[in-house]
Amino acid sequence: MTLRQIKRSHAKNSSQHMDGIKNSTAPCCGKLYVCRLCHDAEENHQMDRFKVEEVQCSECQTLQQAQQACQQCHVQFGEYYCDICHLFDKDKKQYHCHPCGICRIGPREKYFHCEKCNLCLAQDLQGNHKVIISCVENVSRQNCPVCMEDIHTSRIGAHVLPCGHLLHKSCFDDMVNTSAYRCPLCMHSVWNMEEHWNQMDKEIAQSPMPTEYQGTTVKIMCNDCQAHCTVPFHVLGMKCAGCGSYNTAQDGGLIQQPQQQPQQQHPEPENDNDTDTNAEQQHDQSESASPH
Repeated sequence: MTLRQIKRSHAKNSSQHMDGIKNSTAPCCGKLYVCRLCHDAEENHQMDRFKVEEVQCSECQTLQQAQQACQQCHVQFGEYYCDICHLFDKDKKQYHCHPCGICRIGPREKYFHCEKCNLCLAQDLQGNHKVIISCVENVSRQNCPVCMEDIHTSRIGAHVLPCGHLLHKSCFDDMVNTSAYRCPLCMHSVWNMEEHWNQMDKEIAQSPMPTEYQGTTVKIMCNDCQAHCTVPFHVLGMKCAGCGSYNTAQDGGLIQQPQQQPQQQHPEPENDNDTDTNAEQQHDQSESASPH
C-alpha cells in the first residue's frame, strides 16, 4: 500500500481520529480538516503541520489558538498533543525528537537518535549498530527506493537493511515475497544468504560446464564485500573468492585458457651410408650405359 492509499484509508476511517472533536485550519488553503492526512488525501498539495495556528472545536464551534483542550468548553482534543508538530492523537507513548524534527511513537526510553544516520533507532543497537548495520549519513531523508515516497515523515514503519539503507517495511515485505534479496540502491544482500550459497555450491558441483568452457574464468565484483577477483565461470553463478557470496557481477568477458599447440613432427634425416650407396649404384649404371 502506498502512502497516498494510506492517507485515503485514514481519511475514510474516523476511528483514526480523536472522535473528530476538532478541526485544524490549514495554513496553505485556509480550509478546516481533522488532520493533515485528511487534508493531503483531498487536496493536490500537502499541509505544513508546523505552520498550523488555529483549531476549531467541533463541540462548541469555537475557533481558537492551537492547544490541547478547548478554551471554551474544555473538551480535550487529544490525549497526546505536540505544540511543535501540532499533532493531536491517542496516547501511543509518543515523544517529539528534536533532531528528527517530528514526533515518534515511543516510548522514548526504548530509542536513541543516531547523529550520523539522523534517525531514531532501537536502544539495543546503540554502540554497535555500525557493526550490525552500516551507518549512512542522513539516510532517512531519502525516499524509499522501492515506492519512491517519503520515509522520514511516513506513517509506514521503516526497515533498516544491513547496508544501512532504509525502505518502508511494507516494501521490504513485498521484496521478500518476490524473492528479491538485494538492496535496490547498493545491491548488498539484505539478509544472511549462507544457506542459499551452500545450496548453490551443491547445484554447481552437480552441473559441470561443457568441455569447451572447462577452465574458463571471468573477472567479477562482489556486491557483498566489494572484492574484485578472477573465478571459474559457470552459468549458474560466480562465487566470490573473498567471502563466498554468489551476489556478484561479471566484470568483462570470458577468459579462455590458451590451448596447447600440437608438436610438429620433423622428417628424419637420411642415412649418409644409404646416400653413398645410392650414388655408387647410379654411377655404375651410368658407366654401363656408355657406348664403347
